[in-house]
Amino acid sequence: MAKGFGPFGKIQEALKKAQQVREGAQQLQTELDSMEIVGEAGEGKVKVTLSGNQEPRSVSLTPEALQETPEALSEMLLTAMNDAYIRSTETMRERMEDLTGGIDLPGFGA
Repeated sequence: MAKGFGPFGKIQEALKKAQQVREGAQQLQTELDSMEIVGEAGEGKVKVTLSGNQEPRSVSLTPEALQETPEALSEMLLTAMNDAYIRSTETMRERMEDLTGGIDLPGFGA
């Protein structure tokens, strides 16, 4: 129906799609908040859990991790945090691509 109004119809369609993306983004935010993404280091001796929004949830250390030197334990914690962060941002990116995929906004497409 809106396609008969030339550029105005395209703008209306783009606004409709933008509203759909906005609603989907709100739902995605809720989903990401409830996700638990785990990063590991030291062959599982150290685990860090973040939400899909990169909010820290927990840190888990095995008894073997506690036998490590403070420097080694610190390094494993940093590695596990980075692993969780990378997994979380990748999950967020993939979900956002799913949400916004196929949208052709006037003036922004190729």
